[in-house]
Amino acid sequence: ISIHSSGMYKLEIELKRGHNLAVRDRGGSSDPYVKFKLAGKEVFRSKTIHKNLNPVWDEKTTLILDCLSEPLYVKVFDYDFGLQDDFMGSAYLYLESLEQQRCVSPLINATDWFHLCVSSYSRSLRLSELHRKSQLWRGIVSIALIEGRNLIPMDPNGLSDPYVKFRLGPQKYRSKTLSPQWREQFDLHLYEETGGVLEITVWDRDTGRRDDFIGRCQLDLSTLAKEQTHHLELPLEESRGFVVLLVTLTASAHVSIADLSVTPLDDPQERAEILKRYRVMKSLSNLKDVGIVQVKVMRAEGLMAADVNGKSDPFCVLELNNDRLQTHTVYKNLNPEWNKVFTFNVKDIHSVLEVTVFDEDRDRSADFLGKVAIPLLHIRNGEQKSYVLKNKELTGPTKGVIYLEIDVIYNTVKAALRTVVPAEQKYIEEEPKVSKQLLQQNFNRVKRCIMVLISYGTYINSCFEWESAQRSIISFVLFVVVVWNFELYMLPLGLLLLLVWNYFFSSSSGVTRREDKEVRITENTFTKISHVQLHETISKLTESCVLLFLCSTFNWTVPFLSWLAITALCSATVLLYLIPLRYLVLAWGVNKFTKKLRDPYMIDNNELLDFLSRVPSDVQVVRDSSRVCNTGRKTRSSLKPPEHVGYLRFKFWMITSVCSKLDHNN
Repeated sequence: ISIHSSGMYKLEIELKRGHNLAVRDRGGSSDPYVKFKLAGKEVFRSKTIHKNLNPVWDEKTTLILDCLSEPLYVKVFDYDFGLQDDFMGSAYLYLESLEQQRCVSPLINATDWFHLCVSSYSRSLRLSELHRKSQLWRGIVSIALIEGRNLIPMDPNGLSDPYVKFRLGPQKYRSKTLSPQWREQFDLHLYEETGGVLEITVWDRDTGRRDDFIGRCQLDLSTLAKEQTHHLELPLEESRGFVVLLVTLTASAHVSIADLSVTPLDDPQERAEILKRYRVMKSLSNLKDVGIVQVKVMRAEGLMAADVNGKSDPFCVLELNNDRLQTHTVYKNLNPEWNKVFTFNVKDIHSVLEVTVFDEDRDRSADFLGKVAIPLLHIRNGEQKSYVLKNKELTGPTKGVIYLEIDVIYNTVKAALRTVVPAEQKYIEEEPKVSKQLLQQNFNRVKRCIMVLISYGTYINSCFEWESAQRSIISFVLFVVVVWNFELYMLPLGLLLLLVWNYFFSSSSGVTRREDKEVRITENTFTKISHVQLHETISKLTESCVLLFLCSTFNWTVPFLSWLAITALCSATVLLYLIPLRYLVLAWGVNKFTKKLRDPYMIDNNELLDFLSRVPSDVQVVRDSSRVCNTGRKTRSSLKPPEHVGYLRFKFWMITSVCSKLDHNN
């Protein structure tokens, strides 16, 4: 094959079968799978065929290459649960020696054959379409992990601490550890029209040593009917017990990559159809489909030079929760122009769009060049902006700016209803580390609120002590009047008035808020704190969490949440005024008692905590505010965490993480 500097190649790999593979397991068999590497990077991994020395894979993949100088490295492994996989054989295939459109079957250590075809393509629209299809998902797999039944006890006390790992292609998820009723819900992407194989493994968590393997099972998603919920009880292989799941396959609409000439929202007819789809009259249909966001990635300027030649090979990755798309790579350029349009489904209006620029490297993982985080609620439709790139922690700027134009269309009612359900969690791959700095800042924030409460308590107590006769008399008269005339509806009404007061006076006063003096806690102080003292300190932090989130809601940090709170408080005031309290309590009790009967597999949640989890902390607001350049001026922009982890959810994660580490150390 002749290689041209402007040419591109499509490498088609068809992995068919293996024959007389080496025995690696004690039972006289193996669990083989195949890895393909190019320039030191893994480009494809096959599924695992269990207990078979003559496996049949029948898998295909397509790679896009700009040259054929790097050989294709093929390695075969035996999969072992919880242990390092055993090597079974390998071979190099030099692509330059292949003839165009010719199929070959090389031998790998007298064990395995695979099937290859190489063909040459220019940089054309067809190649661009192939690149886009390799990223787009055809549907969404919604999985509700309910419980485990009859699992094997792994601990000496006859019990287990089981958790579940899911894998669908490159996507991984790990459940929490509980007595086997997990009650968790999450979504995975389907990249193949036929479905895919969902791998499920169950493990027993052990503190201080390697987790015990309990069992595994597989689910072929191609056998499930779409657009309906399937109740499945999957038996574990090589073990006893079942895993109970609810699985729903749904089609994914409005997920696309296009050139600037083809933009869905720029077409008046298509835009009208999208607006009609998300109008208020259709608020109760498909509650998960909140809206769509269209992102135009224009160009970047002044990027960091990551290569020795003073250039970079930049490409751009866009992430919205677990949805991820990327542009093509512009080689040897510090001012790349991508001119691509990306469209995502919006499942939570409180999500944050993350745009990250990387430098492509053939021999190692991509180098980070910069990142911006843009909350959907702070986007102004149809406005092109240049965002200053930040470092990985989003705490300071790095070199370069990126030009984006974003449009968001969503249904307000659906967005409000999704606010009081659990937020979508990122796929769990590794346990995050506890940040000592964030712990200090959150501790200072709690302490400031506690000091305010103490000052109010001291003032009220002085009224009882008659330190000032005039103040005590006025307080006594107010106490009698309020208690005599108090009705329950006045409680939400008072909170409503507080919200309105902050809106009209605090927000519009233009007076800069006085910065509170923070209590400085040095790292040496934290080092000297014993495990017991730190445990007690963290417990005290939790007692004031809800107060902090309510304060953030009332100070209009996120206007959407504040307006939603106003709507809820107005409704509560009217209900408490018109309907006797005993009827409301009766309705609440009937709902709680019959909930399990109406839906045995429903995943419980706390609406108030889910609402408060969308409120960002002061730390997140300062850290994640984007700096935007408009006509050369830098201004503060969107205030919202880059990762969709609300302050409450982050607080409880931090507390449980520290506590678990303390228990582990003890």
